[in-house]
Amino acid sequence: MKIKKENEFEMLFFHSKPVKMLVSLKSDDVINATHVSKEVNCTYSHTVKVLEMFKDYGLVKFDKKGRIKVVKLTDVGMDIAHEFEGLARKFSKIKVPELAALDKLKK
Repeated sequence: MKIKKENEFEMLFFHSKPVKMLVSLKSDDVINATHVSKEVNCTYSHTVKVLEMFKDYGLVKFDKKGRIKVVKLTDVGMDIAHEFEGLARKFSKIKVPELAALDKLKK
């Protein structure tokens, strides 16, 4: 089944690994696909696939330095990564209700 183009972008960013990949690229320590995959605990092949999608959307660019393909965020990619970091901070401040309280809400 082929994914519709308009849903592809949403599906990409409703998964935690691609979001973590984008945010990890803000760090100066992460310079190539291998570093990204180690940072987010993901396979190299999946990381490369997601980074290529990021490139297609204009979120990252690749610079070849010798044998190393350096990954850098574009201005738009940096803005989106910054927004995801802000969302993560907001989500971390939300207190998770106890399970008993959830059961009361269901009844």
